[in-house]
Amino acid sequence: MLKRLAFGFAALALATACGERAAQPPEQATYPALWEIAREDGAVEGWLFGTVHALPDDIAWRSPQLEQVIADADMLVVEVGDLGDGAKLSALFEELAFDRPEGPIRTRIREDLRDEFDELLVKAKVRRSYFDPMESWAAALALAQVAQEGQSENGADRALIEAFDGRDLIELEGARSQLAMFDSLPRAEQRDLLNAVLEEAATHGRDPRRLSRLWREGDTDELQRLTQSGMLADPELRQALLIDRNIVWATRIENLLSASDQPLIAVGAGHLLGDDGLPALLRASGYVVTRVE
Repeated sequence: MLKRLAFGFAALALATACGERAAQPPEQATYPALWEIAREDGAVEGWLFGTVHALPDDIAWRSPQLEQVIADADMLVVEVGDLGDGAKLSALFEELAFDRPEGPIRTRIREDLRDEFDELLVKAKVRRSYFDPMESWAAALALAQVAQEGQSENGADRALIEAFDGRDLIELEGARSQLAMFDSLPRAEQRDLLNAVLEEAATHGRDPRRLSRLWREGDTDELQRLTQSGMLADPELRQALLIDRNIVWATRIENLLSASDQPLIAVGAGHLLGDDGLPALLRASGYVVTRVE
């Protein structure tokens, strides 16, 4: 339920990547963006890597340089650590998703997006009333999961968690905090989120692999343009789902960087872009953050 929104922020290993090096085409020249975090004297403190939480089966994304970072890092820092525990995540979702029902889902959806909603219902193979008991934020996340073109089992964060098996795993947020953030949105913003998810589903349906392609190519300029549209074009949603979280995370990351261990910090790629992104926030705190891939 957390999965697709994770690129924007919104809740998840390549099948061949669990704990071992993923095969890469020899001609591949571009990979997802990777940053190095260093002190002013050049001493490396850690790394930042932007993830996508759901990917198609055939995306090769682990570069030789990232493999070296995986080998060198002392710990992995992610948004949510227990992504493989589907039963736990589902129970938590159900605990929060149904306590403040708002009535029929179609009354919360813009008229021009109801056809898209009907298409997703067919894809999900559920009755129209299935989403009625859900709060709008929960319906938004569930519909985003239906609309996504990749599989959460292939998510980059899950692959990295497998690769770090036996080493420390640190959560920046955790599943409960992440879902509680959505649950605490005002009802009007929840409905904006629901409609934005449907609008993005309609847009991405014309080029379903665009996001994973841009991510794999490391095209941060285009990815940043994506984060300035859709749900994140809404100022209140952007503040709650991106900016406020980045500020909190940056403080936690600085605390981790003050220790001797070197972390690989792997969070949704949208959190690393632009003036509000984690690289910019860490630079403002005096770190030298350099994109190395």
